[in-house]
Amino acid sequence: MKVMAQLAMVMNLDKCIGCHTCSVTCKQAWTNRSGTEYVWFNNVETRPGQGYPRTYEDQERWRGGWERDSRGRLRLRDGGRFKKLSRIFSNPKMPSINDYYEPWTYDYENLTNAPLGEHIPVAPPRSLISGKRMKVEWSANWDDNLGGSPEILAGDPVLKKVSDKVKLELEQTFMFYLPRICEHCLNPACVASCPSGAMYKREEDGIVLVDQDKCRGWRMCVSGCPYKKVYFNHKTGKAEKCTFCYPRVEVGLPTVCAETCVGRLRYIGLIFYDADRVLEAASVEDDKDLYEAQLDVLLDPKDPEVIAGARAEGIPDGWIEAAQRSPIHALIKDFRVALPLHPEFRTMPMVWYVPPLSPVVDAVSRDGHDGEELGNLFGALESLRIPIEYLAELFTAGDTEVVSGVLRRLAAMRSYMRDINLGREPQEHIPAAVGMTEEQMYEMYRLLALAKYEERYVIPSAYAAEGHRLEETATECALDFDGGPGMYDDASGPFGEASGGPVPVAVETFHALRQRQTSESMGVGEGSPSRVNLLNWDGNGRPDGMFPGGPR
Repeated sequence: MKVMAQLAMVMNLDKCIGCHTCSVTCKQAWTNRSGTEYVWFNNVETRPGQGYPRTYEDQERWRGGWERDSRGRLRLRDGGRFKKLSRIFSNPKMPSINDYYEPWTYDYENLTNAPLGEHIPVAPPRSLISGKRMKVEWSANWDDNLGGSPEILAGDPVLKKVSDKVKLELEQTFMFYLPRICEHCLNPACVASCPSGAMYKREEDGIVLVDQDKCRGWRMCVSGCPYKKVYFNHKTGKAEKCTFCYPRVEVGLPTVCAETCVGRLRYIGLIFYDADRVLEAASVEDDKDLYEAQLDVLLDPKDPEVIAGARAEGIPDGWIEAAQRSPIHALIKDFRVALPLHPEFRTMPMVWYVPPLSPVVDAVSRDGHDGEELGNLFGALESLRIPIEYLAELFTAGDTEVVSGVLRRLAAMRSYMRDINLGREPQEHIPAAVGMTEEQMYEMYRLLALAKYEERYVIPSAYAAEGHRLEETATECALDFDGGPGMYDDASGPFGEASGGPVPVAVETFHALRQRQTSESMGVGEGSPSRVNLLNWDGNGRPDGMFPGGPR
């Protein structure tokens, strides 16, 4: 057994309201520059829908992820080394800009500088790639809220598998939101696809990154990723992807998308897994067995044998303690209400989802029944507006029994907590009906409904303890290239000369300097002469130069 740590995320889809705040803040922090106009490390899709890029889930077309050959071995669906070498200069198995969307702006100058005339001037759209005028026909969010549903839904690869059981009349159409980031997989196909070795998975926390110095722009990683969460920057000629905001988590902060989430639906934590069993789990014969196989790879951080194995691999005690408090482990392994996205891709994804229960209570209540009575809820699950078959194709490779079990646990939690919130005696048989104790059900409720900030984001304390040193001694970043968010003038850091050398991300540095801010000694003065930087001074200490001349 080889114990390794993995930072992972769980999203509760019942809470997502589709506001796209996570997408906007992620884009502002990471892809707000030339060459990344079409790139969204975080995006929110409406389901059903074609997604972004269009039909990315159709691996018969895009050939992403892994497949199991006749001898039971895993092979890249897009081909091995020799096949990739034969087309290294021409890679057709990759979405075009039309599958993403051609980014545009508006010709505001025409609007503001137009001379007086008979007709009102307009600001026509203009391509951010070619600079020419264009007609807007698609975007990353074109099918939001079922926009154009009769035409667009036909292209949903998941819906095609269950279309005979789904009604598409507009007034009966189901809908929910699916936020997506890079899955930071245990068995990443993008890493295996990269000819230059630029893609790598960090050993300490499992975050998948791109070494910008090694990247040669072959774009095989784009083809290899079945989730299409690796992007090509046509200006720099490099691949880019979600970094799990590692400069933030290194100082004990959650990712930007999680920090700014309006619905508080994201959870971040550490999970332990057995690296020696990943290949075996990803190679099981039946796709429907992949969910259970991945669960078996995840280890109990409270098991003495696992703790000993973690220490033998050099995992600090602070990380072990964080794994024991992890909301990710609780939602995935203890309560079993979180599911992986498309396990049939065999990449062992580590961003999991609590499936939406949908407006089942209202549907039952409209018929004059008690909408939160356990028997009514269980019966209503069979006729949800969101078909269980659709959810199963997303999260369990078509296994409806697993999804049904998750929804039953969520429904039981709702019914059980109703009695407690109304001051009535709790009914022990409700959690027992789904194989849980009363204590477990209440803990699950606390985590899903009432969890505080520090309960939703349990980031290893070792990060926080060493964060200031890691940030200030860092010399490179996964997006450390000309024009990227990791580049700064050599003369000073983002907070002036007092903030250390070049650092990966500007905003995060303020938090990384938290220790310095609250100490009596300052980063400026006799030890490191420099201008006084008031941006990172909170009143503690008296740096030289603040009060020129006179006694200190």
